[in-house]
Amino acid sequence: MSRAMYFESNRSSDEGMLAVGTVVMNRVDSSEFPNTVCAVVGQKNQFAPGVLSRAMKEDRSKARAERAARAVLKGQRHRGVRKAMYFHTAGRTYRYKNMHYVLVAGGNAFYTRKAKAGHSYIPRHRIARAGQKTKIEAPRGFARAVIAAPGRLLAAAPIRRKAPAGPGDPSIEELILASSGW
Repeated sequence: MSRAMYFESNRSSDEGMLAVGTVVMNRVDSSEFPNTVCAVVGQKNQFAPGVLSRAMKEDRSKARAERAARAVLKGQRHRGVRKAMYFHTAGRTYRYKNMHYVLVAGGNAFYTRKAKAGHSYIPRHRIARAGQKTKIEAPRGFARAVIAAPGRLLAAAPIRRKAPAGPGDPSIEELILASSGW
């Protein structure tokens, strides 16, 4: 965690380091990314080149990054980042229509991606394992979720009707069991 903060927000504010750490933790909590800090930070082309291997040479910046990392790992988050899982150098512009900027801090612009129709971000903590069976809670506004592999969401079906599910509609548990072969 401290290495990501050091290389992505080095010589910036504590606020910028906290924002980078919040993005890392948002990714760890997402079912779309690996579930450890090291795996998230080490993903190819996601963070500064050499983030896991280069030397952190500036002692003051290193100490500041380590303090900020401890705070994030204990649960502190930058409120302005919200659920953002992406950032880039502030001042750069990209013309993608799915980018929603939420904050500029520490020389970085933080943003979320607008979800495609019929898909939703599901935090990892909402995916619970019970023995060998995997239960996935459908996100608010979605009728059911379907998994591709244990603990991984493939898709969520949007609710298309206001009436509650009828007696013939499968439960989320039945969908999961049918899709996983259990």
